[in-house]
Amino acid sequence: MKRILLVEDDPNLGMLLQDYLQLKGKFDVVLSKDGDEGLRAFTNGLFDLCIFDVMMPKKDGFTLAKDVRKINPQVPIIFATAKGMMEDKTEAFSLGGDDYITKPFRIEELLLRINALLKRVANQEKSVEETQSKFTIGDYQFDSTQQMITHNGQQQKVSTKEAELLRLLCLKKNEVLTREEALLSIWHDDNYFNGRSMDVFLSKLRKYLKDDPSVEIVNVHGRGYKLLVS
Repeated sequence: MKRILLVEDDPNLGMLLQDYLQLKGKFDVVLSKDGDEGLRAFTNGLFDLCIFDVMMPKKDGFTLAKDVRKINPQVPIIFATAKGMMEDKTEAFSLGGDDYITKPFRIEELLLRINALLKRVANQEKSVEETQSKFTIGDYQFDSTQQMITHNGQQQKVSTKEAELLRLLCLKKNEVLTREEALLSIWHDDNYFNGRSMDVFLSKLRKYLKDDPSVEIVNVHGRGYKLLVS
């Protein structure tokens, strides 16, 4: 389920949008009533998309977007506002906004814009994942095509499965790679025996990366694994 941060100072409109998007769009929507509260929510959570009203107390939507971009330059942002002047639209996009919708608007139109934006982001991410093969992991360089880990001039050849697993971890660096996702992507079956095989490969990868204390592959209980690089 995709998570959306909705920052809207009109409580009636905010609750209406939250209920509709959760019911019709099947999103998990976190509602904040002003810019300061929205920034706290964003700082403390992970979101796939943001919707910011522009005219808000304490911190307006444009200022909030600037703060959010310092934390996450990629998260999609839609501005929703009663202001429709061209200079406002120009500022919205210059701040890294991905879309702009003028009040009053139909909620169905907002949902269409959200789905289109999330689809575009997913396609971009898929394109990167399909082509990226070289990664920096702390002091290590990893080439998944050559199946090679390099550290201080020393090279470690890895097996095909080890390379595929490490590549998935790199693509999700500092995020959770679920056990099911890894098994289905590499083995195409998440049965018990494949799971045991994956545990062996993870142990080997930890040994290959043990010489850099800033790099660690950790178990996330009940979910999967995380490649931590500090």
